[in-house]
Amino acid sequence: MPIGDYSEFKINLLDQAAPLRASIRSGAHTGTTSGLAPSLVQGNVVILPADWAADFLMYCQSNPVALPLIAVSEPGNPALPDLGHDLDIRTDIPEYQVFRDGERAETVTDIRDLWQGDFVTFVLGCSFSFEDALTRAGLSIRNVEQQANVSMYRSNIATRPAGRFHGNMVVSMRPFIAADAIRAIQVTTRLPKAHGAPVHMGDPRLIGINDISAPDFGDPVTVKDDELPLFWACGVTPQVALENARPPIAITHVPGKMLLTERLNEELAVL
Repeated sequence: MPIGDYSEFKINLLDQAAPLRASIRSGAHTGTTSGLAPSLVQGNVVILPADWAADFLMYCQSNPVALPLIAVSEPGNPALPDLGHDLDIRTDIPEYQVFRDGERAETVTDIRDLWQGDFVTFVLGCSFSFEDALTRAGLSIRNVEQQANVSMYRSNIATRPAGRFHGNMVVSMRPFIAADAIRAIQVTTRLPKAHGAPVHMGDPRLIGINDISAPDFGDPVTVKDDELPLFWACGVTPQVALENARPPIAITHVPGKMLLTERLNEELAVL
């Protein structure tokens, strides 16, 4: 593609983000963001008081596969200008999960009334970003096919503790026939900021999942007899760490309902 054509293509892609976030901000879209805004980076979100932020930053740095850090806000500032020119983290996620003392207290679609002057926002890479790369490689994504949220499970894979944060990894699953599974591994390896290559393939019981038809988060999807389930590290992992660390308040996205940014997935790739 000529340089001029690519620049126009990129501008057209970025123009998708603002109206989609406006739809989320207005409450018109409160569902999953899987399959929305192909080619644009989606992010997992964790919002914490400033006195918890240093520990969580160390936790991200200690677990870059499960918690690939993309952006951190200034304390009290709901803007993330590197991710979107008009982005407001208080309104631009379809649904928020509010934790109080480690318990899942409530879900809301707007956190302006909950916002604190010391809140720090962390945005982490998301597997929805690599779904675009898999699709462009000619692979079919089951949760997108079935218009469902991706299946996510609590595993027995331990993360590396840091400060007050610890816990096992949450994984997301997508099934493929063997040849496509190999291709999926090749494609996602190039995207470490979107969790990179799978952490497990095959028998889910080996990573503590006894019933693949009953995900802990998201929706069940069909796994055919000739398919292998592939499991990637998932950005819901920090929610388990929040349950263990028990900060007085923390806010995340509801699993599968991500932050849409104005960054291109290609920016996350390792060439």
